[in-house]
Amino acid sequence: TLGVSIKESCMNHYAVFGHPVSHSLSPRIHAAFGRQLGISLDYTTIEATPDAFPQALDAFVTAGGKGANVTLPLKEAAFALCASTSERAQRAGAVNTLIRNDGQWRGDNTDGIGLVRDLTGRLSLDLRGRRALLLGAGGSARGVAPALLDAGVSELIIVNRTAERADALADALGDPQRAHSRYWDDAGAEGDYALIVNATSASRDGTTEFTLPFQLANSRTLAVDLNYGEAAIPFLAWARAANCRDVVDGLGMLVEQAAASFELWHGVRPDTAPVYATLRDKDAALVTAD
Repeated sequence: TLGVSIKESCMNHYAVFGHPVSHSLSPRIHAAFGRQLGISLDYTTIEATPDAFPQALDAFVTAGGKGANVTLPLKEAAFALCASTSERAQRAGAVNTLIRNDGQWRGDNTDGIGLVRDLTGRLSLDLRGRRALLLGAGGSARGVAPALLDAGVSELIIVNRTAERADALADALGDPQRAHSRYWDDAGAEGDYALIVNATSASRDGTTEFTLPFQLANSRTLAVDLNYGEAAIPFLAWARAANCRDVVDGLGMLVEQAAASFELWHGVRPDTAPVYATLRDKDAALVTAD
C-alpha cells in the first residue's frame, strides 16, 4: 500500500534544472496550465551545476520525476544525456525539455517554436526576409537558430565571444547560404540588421550595461532578448537607445515554450494568453514590447 501511494504521489512530478534557477517563473506557469486544464502536477526548481547535473537528474528520476525543463547552462549537457532526441533538438544540439519514456530520457527543444509563436502569433511580427544577428552561441542560441531560419529570415549572422562556438553553430545549422559566423567585434562590418536577438547570459552575471555599436540597428529593427525581467533590462535599454522600432523581452517566449513542453508531457496544449497576461500584469519589472 505504501509503495502504491508513493508511486501515485510521483505520477505528475516535474521540475526545471538550471544554475541559477531560483528566479525561474516556470513553476508558476506550469501550475497555471495545470489549473486551467484540471491536471494535478508538482513542478519545482532544482539547482544544479553542469558537473552535478547528471547526478541531480538521476535523483529526480528516483523521486518519481516524469519530465523536466532545462535552462542555462545545462541545455547542451541535457542533449548528451538523452537516449533519443527530436529532430529540432538534433538541429539545435541542445535540449530544454526532457520526457521520461520506458526508463530513458527523450529530449526535445521547444525554445525556437516558443520564440516564433510569441513574435509572429502574439505580437503579429513578420520575420520573413529579415537580416538577423544572433548574439551568443550557447544552448539558448542553439535552440532558436533553426527556428529563425525556418521562419524565413534572409540571413543569420552568429557572433560569440568565443568565435569557435559561433563557427560550430553555423556549421551545425547546415545552411551555408544563410547561416554565417563572425567575430564579435566584426558584427557591424556588413551593415545593420532588421532583427537582433540577444541569446547571451551577460546580464544574468551581473552586467548592468550592454554595449554594442548603434549602427547595428536601424529605425525598423526588431530587438529581442531571450531573457526576461531584470536580466533583460540592459540589452533592451541599448535597443531603445539605438532607436529600434520593436523591443521585446523573453517573457512571451518563456510562456510559449512552456506550453509546448506541457503538451509533450500531457498531450494537450494550454491557452497561453491568460497566463502571459497575468505574469505581465503582476511583475512591473518585466519589460514588454514598445
